[in-house]
This record gives sequence, structure tokens and C-alpha cells, in this order.
Amino acid sequence: MLTEPTSAAADDKIRCDACPVMCYIKPGAAGACDRYANHNGELVRVDPHIVLERTVSHGGRLVPFQATGDWDGKIVHEPSVFVTAIGAGTTYPDYKPAPFIVSSEIDGVDMVTVVTEGIFSYCGVKVKIDTDRYLGPETATVRAQGEAIGHVTTSEYGSQMLSLGGVHHLTGGSKKEGRVTCDALMDLSNCKPVELTIDGGATVVVQAGYPPIVNGVAEERMRVGCGSATIGMFAKQWHGKVDEVVVVDDHITGVLSEHQAGKLLDIPDTGIKMKGRRSTPGRYFQVAEPGTGWGGTKISDPLSVLGPFDAKKARPGMTMLMVSTTGEHAAYYELDEALRPVEKEMPADLKFSVERIQENCEPALCTVLFMGGAGGSLRAGVTDNPVRLTRSVKEALTRVTSGGAPVYVWPGGGITFMVDVTRLPAGAFGYVPTPALVAPIEFTLKLSDYAALGGHMDHVRPLASLKDSAEFRQTLSPPSAAGARA
Repeated sequence: MLTEPTSAAADDKIRCDACPVMCYIKPGAAGACDRYANHNGELVRVDPHIVLERTVSHGGRLVPFQATGDWDGKIVHEPSVFVTAIGAGTTYPDYKPAPFIVSSEIDGVDMVTVVTEGIFSYCGVKVKIDTDRYLGPETATVRAQGEAIGHVTTSEYGSQMLSLGGVHHLTGGSKKEGRVTCDALMDLSNCKPVELTIDGGATVVVQAGYPPIVNGVAEERMRVGCGSATIGMFAKQWHGKVDEVVVVDDHITGVLSEHQAGKLLDIPDTGIKMKGRRSTPGRYFQVAEPGTGWGGTKISDPLSVLGPFDAKKARPGMTMLMVSTTGEHAAYYELDEALRPVEKEMPADLKFSVERIQENCEPALCTVLFMGGAGGSLRAGVTDNPVRLTRSVKEALTRVTSGGAPVYVWPGGGITFMVDVTRLPAGAFGYVPTPALVAPIEFTLKLSDYAALGGHMDHVRPLASLKDSAEFRQTLSPPSAAGARA
């Protein structure tokens, strides 16, 4: 059994020091984090320690580190396994070496992987929500269960972005705010759905790898481009089939006859007048307020973005297509004798162009990136001189992974990394009630480099010894909701 944290008896209870809470745990019960339990007087890790070979044997999903032309579908060359930090335990209270420092030979090179479940007070998630709909103003507070847990940040191409968590929400507010923030971060990181409300905006259900649900409606697709880009992409397909096209967009609305693409196709002026602020020919900003209607605006009637047509250029019978950047909304008009647009049934060839826009829109998904800073205490589990680990990572001598998944390490000081949570095995993230998140992190480097940076060489163990103990380790089931807790 895994007994990495020390324990001290108090009557029939044992004390866990895996985190600052220091629970006294009754026999048969789990600690406040549901990660450690008292099993016949011995402190054990509730979840199994995950190595990738065992994940495959139990039907788990894996992502290859590098796919080459002759890749045989195996994540590692047999009989090797990749040791993850999931279920490994922590280094708390910081002076201890990492729970597992495992040596192995890869392609004739002696390597070592140092794994630990880091306790992250400085962490959060970055959420990318593929939708054209307006979720809320930038900097607006994002709430879960009524508590502030983050904010709306700058939007990206076809996506709304949220920044959630961070040390101020975890520790700087009320006790409830910290608890709710921690719960939301853990659920999002474990690919569970979380309902969020945005001040002055929408309610959205976010689940990594699934479409967002905005105000109760599941999003189907993200935009093909802005209004101007849509004009450029489809101008030739509209040429000769319609006199004017307006692509309604909260950001940049496009007008075919004025756009450079239309000019190069010799499309004549139509006398159309647009509301909003003209940027460059055929590109208009702020044609309407943002919302959940046409093209991410609040309008339901697209004609509301038009002014009267110029009688010197327009003519009765002139045709016009109005469409959103996802093709979800579209309408066809003809000008009457008074040069007023009248909606008509859309011709088949224009319906086809709208369907082509829809076809070129990618499926709308939610993306969740866990972001954490690996501080001094975690690094001390790797080496007695923590700054050397940071330098080794920056010099690309040490590879950082999280649950076996590749990470992006930010430039600059420290080891601040991001990882796509969908690439980790299920249930990879946990928590401690301080509150803080628990996330797996692994450092892999040459054994010689590990010795050079002052690694804990006397704690290095061969992979075979870990594999033997891992295969036969008893694993306890978490207590039920009605079961005993510390």
C-alpha cells in the first residue's frame, strides 16, 4: 500500500500530513480531501497510482507523445511504461523527496522521471468557448453558485474567453468563495459540466470537449470568420446570383458591393447604407449592440442595421442576401418600388451558399486549460537546490508533463505551465480543503542531468520495482456520500 505521508495515532485515529489540513482520520474513513484513508490503522492513498501501461490494459484513452510514420500504436516501447503522478501522493510538508523517482533506460539512455501530485494554491483554468453569441462584457465577473470565481477576458477569433480561479479567489475572499472556486476548478479540470453566470451577460454551461450551452441552448458551430472574411471567402460563389450581400457580425460586418473582393469582381454599387462605423470599404464596426442574436448582436431583424437605400444607385427588384457568420441566420430580400427590402423565398443557389458557410464552421466546443505554478516547495521534492530544476526546464534538459500529457511552459521566471485537461486520464485532478487543487506533474530527464542538478539520488528506484508494487497495490473505494468522513 502507498504510505508516503507520515501518520501519527490519536486513539484509533491516524493523522495525515499530506496537506496543511492535517486530518485525524477514523478507521474506514477518508480525510477531508477523499484522497487518503485509514485502512486498518495504515494511511493509504484512495486512488490507484497510474502508469500508462496499466491505463492501456484497463481500456484507458491515451494520446501519443509523438506519432511517426512507423508508429505501431504503442505509447512507449515495450516493456517500458511511463510513470504519471496521478495517485502518486505529494511532497508536503515540502522537505520530502517526490513520492516516486523512477529510473529507466530509453533507447540506451539512462533516464529518470520524478513524479508528484502538486498542491496548487496558485492555479486556475483558462476557458475557450466557441460561440458567436455575446456572453458578457470584458472584465465582467463570472460566478458559480453565486460566488465570484473569475472574469471574462479578451475574446478571440470565434471564441469567448474566461479566466477562472487564481489565488485571490481561492484564498482572498470569503470561505465560501474559496470553496466554490475550488469545486468549480476541479470539476472543470476533470471534464465535468459547470454552470456559470456572467454579470450583465449570459448563463453558460461549460464542459471540456463538449459544446457550450448558452442560456439553455446548445451551441452547434463557431463562426467561419468575421463578416469581412466571410465576404472574401464566398464572394465568387455569390457573384452573378445576387446583387448585394451583408454578413452581419458584432465585430466586423461585411458588405459585398463595397468590399475589395466585390470591387475586383466588378460588382456595381447598390446604394446600400449601413449603420455603425465604417472602417475600410465594405467593413463596418458597431452596427448593433452585442447579444445572442444575428452574428453575435442583439438583433432579431437584420434590416435594423440598414439605413435607406440611395435612390441614385438602387433600383426596384434589386436582390440582397443577409446572413450571419455561422449561417444560422439568413434571409433573402428584393427591393420594392419604394426601394424598401421585402423578404422573399430564398433561391436554391443562395441556400446552397448559406449551407456552405455552415459546412465551413467548425463544431463549437469548450476548451479548458489548467494553469498552475510549480513553486519552490514542489521543486524541492525534485532537488535540494530548486532553482536548478527551473533552469533545467528552461534549457530543455527536463521535460514537463501532467498526467502524461504534454504541457506548455510559459517563458520567464518559475515553472508556470498549461495543459489541456481532455488529454489527462479521468479524475486526474483532486483538491485539499485549504482550499487548493491537486494536479499531477512529472519531470523527465537524463539520469546524469538529474545528478548534476542535485537530485535526490538516494531515492531513485528502478522502474521494475514500481511496476511490481503498483500491480498488486490494494486500492480502496472512496466513501459514499452517506459514509464516514474525518
